[in-house]
Amino acid sequence: MSATVHALPAKLSEPVQHEWRRIVRGFTVLTLVYAAVVYLIPRPALVKPEGWRLTGLFVAAIVGQMLEPIPGGAIVLLAVAIASLIGGLTIDQALAGYGDKTAWLVLCAFFISRALLKTGLARRIALFFLRLFGKSSLGVSYALAVSDCVLAGVIPSNGARAGGVIFPIARSLSEIYASEPGPTAGVFGTFIMAAIYQSACVTSAMFYTGQASNALAARMAAGFGYAVTWASWFKAAVAPGAISLLVVPWLAMRTLRPKVRRTPEASAFAARELAALGPPSRSERMVAVVFLAVCGLWMSSSWTGLDVTMIALLGIMALLLAGVLSWRDITQEHAGWAVFIWYGGLIRLGTALNDTGVPKAFAEAVARLFPGLGWVGLLALALAVYYYAHYAFASITTHMLAMFPAFLAVLAAKGAPLGLAVFAFAIFANLAASVTHYGTTPGPIIFAHGYVSRAQWWRIGFLASLVNFAIWSTVGFAWWKLIGVW
Repeated sequence: MSATVHALPAKLSEPVQHEWRRIVRGFTVLTLVYAAVVYLIPRPALVKPEGWRLTGLFVAAIVGQMLEPIPGGAIVLLAVAIASLIGGLTIDQALAGYGDKTAWLVLCAFFISRALLKTGLARRIALFFLRLFGKSSLGVSYALAVSDCVLAGVIPSNGARAGGVIFPIARSLSEIYASEPGPTAGVFGTFIMAAIYQSACVTSAMFYTGQASNALAARMAAGFGYAVTWASWFKAAVAPGAISLLVVPWLAMRTLRPKVRRTPEASAFAARELAALGPPSRSERMVAVVFLAVCGLWMSSSWTGLDVTMIALLGIMALLLAGVLSWRDITQEHAGWAVFIWYGGLIRLGTALNDTGVPKAFAEAVARLFPGLGWVGLLALALAVYYYAHYAFASITTHMLAMFPAFLAVLAAKGAPLGLAVFAFAIFANLAASVTHYGTTPGPIIFAHGYVSRAQWWRIGFLASLVNFAIWSTVGFAWWKLIGVW
């Protein structure tokens, strides 16, 4: 009995010890990254010592988002605190990002998405499109893609949309056709799982609120003097995005070839589920009104002059006053608050870094490496590198943070049209997430269920990358020229 009592604490401490070792290893790497930037890379003459220390801190924070020895938001908060000690910022300046209206816009969008999920309206929307278009396997994939697209207008989490709303429906449909992970996966499940993930990468690219780091890209673009709004992003993305949403599910169909092609049961399933839901509740109707009002006001903000963050805050207050959301819902929106912490912190660190002159010095150094290459050739080269670099990233946000401002600075220095460069790099970071099963949040959620093998996932991901790259760099660029982006 005595031996058992003494052994128990040792057993309980093993996971704690393992976690502690992982944290120590992670922060050792981050310290080495900081030291390498600050002490091994020559500091540009125009950059002050505190600016260079801030650069090392920013790079370490980005690497920390990849390694996550502690949660990403905690790393950013730590970086914000350290910036006030060694980065030339006062504590008031370091914390200023949490007063940025864009950070509050993203947080409000998470609250609205919680109302959509809580009331069941998000699922009702998906079932509605499935009932209309779900009579074939390809039609099912289009119905789920359109549902995701509608929800992306206000839900800034592709994990919540694709993982929380779309995937459960796709899983239920697979079970209807006795398509389970393993020998029967190819009957229907492999195709539909791959299709909804590839579509989610496109819908993430189509909206300012498609996923949280899109607003971050817009905020970084503002640092270069180019303004991006919800309406301007949608206008830029709607035409090439619609083509991608048509082609990508078809590509998944041609590549993975499900055995079931006609799916009248899917439409019938949606009809049964909608009947079981009954008529929309008061809460659903209220959320629908707020959803349409907020999206409509966002789209018309350039005409009305209303601030998009104020519109979002008014929408949240309407949901609170109507009793659709409770204050408990607001405080328990953990994903939204987590995004707010890292987003607000990174906004301030990025702005401070831009003020140091480091991005400009980097751009000038890169431009000197390609003296005979004009902006067109450099843009083509940069986009290819940028796109396929996502094989090394498990997060769209980390990808954007690591490469978006640097590439934008290089292209701006070369004289590339700023609007073209901004939208190309912001949108391509989302599209590039299609290449792997870990490219963005829904990937691991869907992959873990075993319907799509790693080889199948990477094959369709690479093919989709070629198709999306071609669509957006031809139709997309031409559309942007037509609407005056460049």
